[in-house]
Amino acid sequence: MKKKANDSGTRLRERALTFPGAWEDHPWGDTCVKVGKKIFAFFGKTTLTLKLVEAHEAAMSVPGAAPTAYGMGKAGWVTMPLGGDIPPLDILYDWLEESYRIIAPKKLAAQLDDGA
Repeated sequence: MKKKANDSGTRLRERALTFPGAWEDHPWGDTCVKVGKKIFAFFGKTTLTLKLVEAHEAAMSVPGAAPTAYGMGKAGWVTMPLGGDIPPLDILYDWLEESYRIIAPKKLAAQLDDGA
């Protein structure tokens, strides 16, 4: 199903900001969402970059997805387009949460399970 990159990116960024301790930053002029001092999601104009383990293979199967540049791909980071034929938002939300859980301190990540 085709989706507009801006709509999906906006919804994903808004969801990311609901996670415990999450905040938006703009290093290098890019939009990202961090927990503490660590980035768990990059939002380009038409791309999303996440660190994934369990969903890594599925994310890499998205048309146009690639290991993230600057050697980050070796550490599990995947950059995928947000326009065109992308997975449904609920799957992208799951991947966003996975990236958060990988990066966030355990106490903050546990708050997701507590419903906080």
